[in-house]
Amino acid sequence: MQYAIINKDKVDDFITRLAVQEKVYAPVARGYDNYSFEEVTSGKNVVSGRYIPTILPPKKYFMPQRETLLEYNLTEGQNMNAVVEYEKMAIFGVHTCDLAGIQAMNMVFSEKPADINYLIRKNKITIIGLECIEYCDQNASCTLVHNHLPNGGYDMFFTDIGDSFFVHVATQAGEEIIEKTKVFYDADAPHMRLLEQVRERKKKIFHDEVPIEYHELPELFQKSFDSKVWDNLDSRCIACGNCTAVCPTCYCFDVKEEPDLSLVQGKRYRIWDSCQSEPFAKVSGGESFRKMQGARQRHRYFRKFKYQFDKYSRPHCTGCGRCTRACMAKINLKETLNALIAEHA
Repeated sequence: MQYAIINKDKVDDFITRLAVQEKVYAPVARGYDNYSFEEVTSGKNVVSGRYIPTILPPKKYFMPQRETLLEYNLTEGQNMNAVVEYEKMAIFGVHTCDLAGIQAMNMVFSEKPADINYLIRKNKITIIGLECIEYCDQNASCTLVHNHLPNGGYDMFFTDIGDSFFVHVATQAGEEIIEKTKVFYDADAPHMRLLEQVRERKKKIFHDEVPIEYHELPELFQKSFDSKVWDNLDSRCIACGNCTAVCPTCYCFDVKEEPDLSLVQGKRYRIWDSCQSEPFAKVSGGESFRKMQGARQRHRYFRKFKYQFDKYSRPHCTGCGRCTRACMAKINLKETLNALIAEHA
C-alpha cells in the first residue's frame, strides 16, 4: 500500500496501538503557544493539527544534547569501550521544515569519516511527517527555502484532507506500521483529488516571504561579508546561544573527559556547543577568529545560506522560524535578510 487513509477519529487509536509496539514521541501543547516533542502512550494530548514548531526540533533524538562516546576502566590495562546510546522509536507529527533539518543532518554526519553514533541512532527512528496546510506563524520562511512541501525524508506522511488524513507510505517501516496498527484503509481517486485540492490551496497561502529567489541566496551573502547589518547585530546580540540550540541544522559539539576521582574509570562524552559562544572559535594561544558578536552572527547566517548551500546545494536554514522566536534580543531572521537585500541586491 503506497497511499492510505486514516479517519481523524482513529488517530488516537493509531498512536495508542503504535505506542504498544515501540516508544512514540509526538508534539504536545505546553502552554502559551509552546509545543514540545515528548513521549506519549496515547493520542489524547497529541497535536495532529496546526502547531507552531516545537521549542526544540527532533534533532534532540538524533543528536542528544549530551551523549557518552566511550567509557574506560584502567584497573586491568587499557580497557576502553565505545558506547552508542540509542533506542527504537517513532516520531509522529514532524513538519516539512523539520524533515529538511533531519535530511541536512544526515548529509553532514554521513560524510567521511561517518559519525557512527548518529547513523546507528538514525536507523532506529521511524519518522511520521505531518503537512502544514497553513502558516504556523509570521516567523516561518519555509517557502523561501523550498521546504513548505514534502520532499522525502519520512517513512509515512500525513496530510489533512478534511475528515481524514491522506497518508503517503514511503518505506518498509511505514508498511509495517500500517499492518501493525490496522486503522488505515486504501486511498482511492476521490481522496487523491482532495489531496490535489489541498496542495492547490497551499499555492495561494504560501508565498515568498523574502524578496529574493532561492538560487540567489549564496550570491547575496557573497556580497554581504562586510555589510553594516553585522554591526547592527553586534550591538544587539547577547550571545545566549538560543538560536543555535533550537536550530534543526546546528550540530556543533564539544568533547569532554569525565574521569572519576581515582582517575582509573571515567567516560568521554560530547555536548552541544554554539558558534555564538566566545570560546568556541578560540585556538591555542587564546587567539579567536571571531572575537566580536557581529562576526559570530555573520558566521551563523553564512552557515545557513552560503557555506552549506555551496557544499550541499541546499541551504541549511529550514525556514522553521525557531531562531527568531527564541531570540532574547529580538533578532529576526527575515528582517536580517531584508536588510541585506536592501543593501546589496
